[in-house]
Amino acid sequence: MGKIEAQGLPGYELALQDAVTLAAGDACPPQLARALQYAVFPGGARVRPQLCMAVAAANGGGDPALTRAAAAAIELLHCASLVHDDMPCFDNASERRGKPSVHQAFGEQLALLAGDALIVAAFETLGRAAAGDPARLPPLLAVIAEGVGAPHGICAGQAWECESRVDLERYHRAKTGALFIAATAAGAVVSGGDVDAWRRLGDCIGHSYQVADDILDAAAEAAEIGKPTGQDEAHGRPSAVRSLGLDGAVAHLKALVDASVEAVPPCAGREQLQQLVRNQSRRFLPKSLAGQAA
Repeated sequence: MGKIEAQGLPGYELALQDAVTLAAGDACPPQLARALQYAVFPGGARVRPQLCMAVAAANGGGDPALTRAAAAAIELLHCASLVHDDMPCFDNASERRGKPSVHQAFGEQLALLAGDALIVAAFETLGRAAAGDPARLPPLLAVIAEGVGAPHGICAGQAWECESRVDLERYHRAKTGALFIAATAAGAVVSGGDVDAWRRLGDCIGHSYQVADDILDAAAEAAEIGKPTGQDEAHGRPSAVRSLGLDGAVAHLKALVDASVEAVPPCAGREQLQQLVRNQSRRFLPKSLAGQAA
């Protein structure tokens, strides 16, 4: 705790630094090491690791090292997905978080390898931190891996974009919801909470975030969100805005945020968690529409 307070950083951020420092050590090819650092720092909102740690705290906490590692692993997997998502074979996005995307800065080959290395680093981080509570590691690995692979994880979510017919809710649940489910479920696993109850919260939050992302893509300026907009229309991808129209998507988002707030299970600090959910969901809308969804 003293190290966290001294540096003024949350635990998951220190765990991220440790994981990337290990992966990008002296033996790592220098360009790959730079690409790994570039992909993770500086970060975005870090919503998923915050959510993981908030759920753990709401259930009384768990082994501190494993809790931080779980939160960091989920963020590493999220960063890896962004690196791959931006590549020419998918979105061909030139910008991410207000700077050139990894493949623009380092080339496609290193971007692919950096994304792969971040996935491996996520699971290595979990393994290294499990010594204090090894019994939690198998279920923790299971819930996080489920959020990444097939049939329900973010890999499946990306793959739905290759299909000619797509179920929008299933697509949203996999592409974005899966890692939110992993975040809440992991927080419950490390603290001994009811995993199924917290899994439902992650599902609700993830669905609302994907709808918010669809709205941002259609209605925000690129400078506001730090990445290109209009991607859903340009690539013919399914989205809430294309299905419901902009006003319909905003109304749908409001309903999903309300459902997310109600999905917070009974726990210590339930009201604070509910406010966190509402605030985080609002901030991802374009400023011009934020009041409309309030």
